[in-house]
Amino acid sequence: MMEWTDRHCRTFLRLISVRAFLYTEMVTADAVLHGDRLRVLGFNAAEHPVGLQLGGSDPARLAEAARIGADWGYDEINLNIGCPSDRVQSGCFGACLMAEPALVADCIRAMSDAVRVPVTVKCRIGIDDQDTEESLDRFVDTVADAGSKMFIVHARKAWLDGLSPKENRDVPPLDYDRVHRLKTRRSDLAIVINGGLTSLPNAAPHLVHVDGVMLGRAAYADPYLMADVDRTLYGEAEPPLSRL
Repeated sequence: MMEWTDRHCRTFLRLISVRAFLYTEMVTADAVLHGDRLRVLGFNAAEHPVGLQLGGSDPARLAEAARIGADWGYDEINLNIGCPSDRVQSGCFGACLMAEPALVADCIRAMSDAVRVPVTVKCRIGIDDQDTEESLDRFVDTVADAGSKMFIVHARKAWLDGLSPKENRDVPPLDYDRVHRLKTRRSDLAIVINGGLTSLPNAAPHLVHVDGVMLGRAAYADPYLMADVDRTLYGEAEPPLSRL
């Protein structure tokens, strides 16, 4: 959701849902360290709860970026291991890091040591020719041991060679059952499912199997669907902002 879920988008979504957990667009650790921090990190206090999503692969830089983000008041620091774009791959972060669970574990360990807020991971079920059973289990086990207790899993592989970022959102088949099996095997972890979820009625049935659902472009394209989050999942009588 780079260049999509900026502070203005998030503030608007918060007017529609009080209870949904919001995330920033992915920002690189270097942007946090060397960029305009007000532009990169600034947010309205009304956005809480809100998580900062980082991209990078250098443990020390990610740890410092996480510390700065926590100092700015973010409720969670999330490391993106799911983005398949060429720009992200050329910087050696995003989905390509699913092939390097030990490096991701080093990043998570350094980030967790630097902050007191939760450090979480967003990933795919695999990349390219990886076996989604063995590789995802190995990835999650390795990274969980380093300190991440929550994984947001896009239920598709990412094909880094041969598909564009847009195609990677639609072409690889969805495998929701694989994410459900991950939760069954690692019941000690919080598992959130993502990918192809276009509405709350479409997403809510997964809550029987996992701990949460993430909506991305669907919420951006039709923001008012977020009104059902408070009403359906939390028992609120009416959404805070009427559509009329």
